[in-house]
Amino acid sequence: MLPVDRWLLALVARVGLIVLGLCCCLSIFYLLACKPASNSSQQPVMWSAGATSKEGYMALLQEREDSHRHYINSLMKQIAQLKDALQERTQQLQESLDKAKTKGILPQGLESLHKTPVQADLKEFFRSQLNQVEVNSGVKLPSEYALIPFDTFTLQRVYQLETGLTRHPAERPVRKDRRDELMGTVETALHVLNGPQQHADNIRRKHTYSPSDFIQGLTRTERNRGSVYELMFRGSSQQDFTQLVLFRPFGPVLKVKSEMVNTRGMIINIIVPLSKRADAFRQFMSNFREVCIQQDGRVHLTVVYFGRDQIDRVKAVLDQTTRETRFRSFTLIQLNEEFSRGRGLDVGARAWRRSQNVLLFFCDVDIHFTADFLTSCRLNAEPGKKVYYPVLFSQYNPSIIYSNQTLLPSLQQQLVIRKESGFWRDFGFGMTCQYRSDFINIGGFDRSIKGWGLEDVHLYRKYLHSKLMVIRSPSRGLFHLWHEKSCADELPPDKYKMCMQTKAMSEASHGQLGELFFRREIELHLNSQKLREN
Repeated sequence: MLPVDRWLLALVARVGLIVLGLCCCLSIFYLLACKPASNSSQQPVMWSAGATSKEGYMALLQEREDSHRHYINSLMKQIAQLKDALQERTQQLQESLDKAKTKGILPQGLESLHKTPVQADLKEFFRSQLNQVEVNSGVKLPSEYALIPFDTFTLQRVYQLETGLTRHPAERPVRKDRRDELMGTVETALHVLNGPQQHADNIRRKHTYSPSDFIQGLTRTERNRGSVYELMFRGSSQQDFTQLVLFRPFGPVLKVKSEMVNTRGMIINIIVPLSKRADAFRQFMSNFREVCIQQDGRVHLTVVYFGRDQIDRVKAVLDQTTRETRFRSFTLIQLNEEFSRGRGLDVGARAWRRSQNVLLFFCDVDIHFTADFLTSCRLNAEPGKKVYYPVLFSQYNPSIIYSNQTLLPSLQQQLVIRKESGFWRDFGFGMTCQYRSDFINIGGFDRSIKGWGLEDVHLYRKYLHSKLMVIRSPSRGLFHLWHEKSCADELPPDKYKMCMQTKAMSEASHGQLGELFFRREIELHLNSQKLREN
């Protein structure tokens, strides 16, 4: 066995020396290629007026460019030759190790060399992903809903169907990762088009591409395969174009972590700022009793009431709840001040006196939630790491939605998530779950803001600027109940118009509002149909 060990070790040593020699040769070739010409008789080129004319300068520049291109092409060929030689030597070593492994004479210490090349596996996986993507040929789809639409983009804007929060048909990519993705794709395409391989494939082409040649691109993402980019560039003439298709494959799913989460001791402090609206509070407490007292049981309620009007009715509701359910885990704070939602939530959060770092749920009196939402609140918030900003489902005006029915359905029957009954309120950030320690450390609300609005956006931006992870997602267990929205007469015309637009958005869907607007024409059509039938 000893001669075989020496033979294999000698083979490994020879291969190592060959690789080292190839690397040295590559370094020498690189230095020779990058070394500037040392012709002392050549005069320096100057932009200012001098002995060298413009034509002479351009000729000299072209000569230098041709010379450098020749060196680069030569260097690329040498690199390719070195890669081939290295691959050949590696293959010889692999074959020798395979034979030794088969015969059972592989020396100790060389087992790590006997493995399948990872790079080849990765290339094969990427190739298999590409073959599954709809690039070279179409894929049969079951219906029109199965089609994944493309986003169109230029250097300035992205045109997409799923516009999300902005609701604009065209927008600048505000997220940095989205901007980097699209601009990086265009840069990659330019490197490919101006690269040596592209020149070798078409020697006659002398056009050098720049970002100004980019016309537009199409992109879409298949979540289990990857992203496809189809980029269009102008050519050397008005009728010539170059289309480049790029593919960014996704890798296999990797496990990041697996942990058990015990929510048994996680108390949620539900904070509700309130002024008047005693009837709405009674409805809120009905939902609170069913979900928080009867089902969950691990909550504390903090009501921050502004003023004195109707506070007796609020106290009566709380007293009735205590008598009938024996629930006593609530706090009522009265402030003789002008109503400020941010002020009320801030006071309610700081009023917690127990040593436990409690989980806060900032809530409004016209919110309806389920026990599943409370579970999501506990799982998606973590002190020092995560805050939860759910997107709630906002209910349309029931009298419009169910105008064709004699009686309105019950509230539970109304709370269904479909486009006829409401919409995702993705422009609101008021309902949120976060730990008290994070709220205190971030600085809380801006207490100078009066009334409703803006205080929740400011707090949301604070978290976005921090190191905490913001979990933003639709919640199927959180609903905003419809209530009458009034626009004050003292508002200026522009703000009054905005208020009316918001009111219209919350009244009904686009189609339902259209039916109201064209009600007369619809009735005339129905009457004419009846006359024809008779």
